[in-house]
Amino acid sequence: MTKIEKFELNDGTSLPAIGFGTVNVQGAQGLNSVLTAIDAGYRLIDTSTNYMNEGMVGEAIRRSSVPREELMINSKLPGKAHEYDKAIKMIQESLYRIDIDYFDKYLIHWPLPKQDKYEEAWQALVDAQKFGLIKTIGVSNFLPEHLERIIEKTGVTPATNQIERHPYFNNNALVEANKKLGILTEAWSPFGREINDVLENETIVKLAEKYGKEPAQIIIRWNLQNGVMPIVKASSFSHQKANLDVFDFELSKEDIQEIDALDKGEEGRVEGQHPNEYEEFD
Repeated sequence: MTKIEKFELNDGTSLPAIGFGTVNVQGAQGLNSVLTAIDAGYRLIDTSTNYMNEGMVGEAIRRSSVPREELMINSKLPGKAHEYDKAIKMIQESLYRIDIDYFDKYLIHWPLPKQDKYEEAWQALVDAQKFGLIKTIGVSNFLPEHLERIIEKTGVTPATNQIERHPYFNNNALVEANKKLGILTEAWSPFGREINDVLENETIVKLAEKYGKEPAQIIIRWNLQNGVMPIVKASSFSHQKANLDVFDFELSKEDIQEIDALDKGEEGRVEGQHPNEYEEFD
């Protein structure tokens, strides 16, 4: 089994350098996918209330031969529960659905500044951590102004910020802003989902040939060398294992710059989800 490196968080927690994502992973097929991912070596499983699969993730935990304490389970607070009391109850309900006593990691899914309740939601996560419901708290899709506001309000800095990041939308400015605040960046949809052709991009394919790796492995390595934890998804066991086989090579500085140059700015977003405009789907 591949030895996975770790990231150290600002609260002293260690996270595997690569997590397994479960967006659109549901039902019996999804259960099998999560179980094979655990067998492949993934120990951080990323879910969300809005993914409608927390029950499936819980079943995978129960069926897996890997002890619960060796797995790190992450979920996310939906926008409909940004009010303090609703947030606390939602966290508890998610724990009941997954049938675990605590979340290893929990995030606010979107800031939803038009609702302007994310300060309240963050306070709920801060308190839920004190209650023992969550080990590590963070956010997702937060911009610097959102981060600064919740830090000033509560005095608590998120440990992680999970953001859209792939070669067509590298989001480097936000990655650097996170670093300045001591926040680890996580990359969701690092392969751009099925919406774009980043895995077939000429530059990525050329670099894969150069290093004797797969295009996905080049993108994962690009994230890791930028101090970013990718949340990857693959259905087949072979691809799941390959996505972890990225610790035996390094991209050159020039190659990283070449990937950075693929950025398309706002047009590169997979679904046009700007954090200041996006209204969560639930």
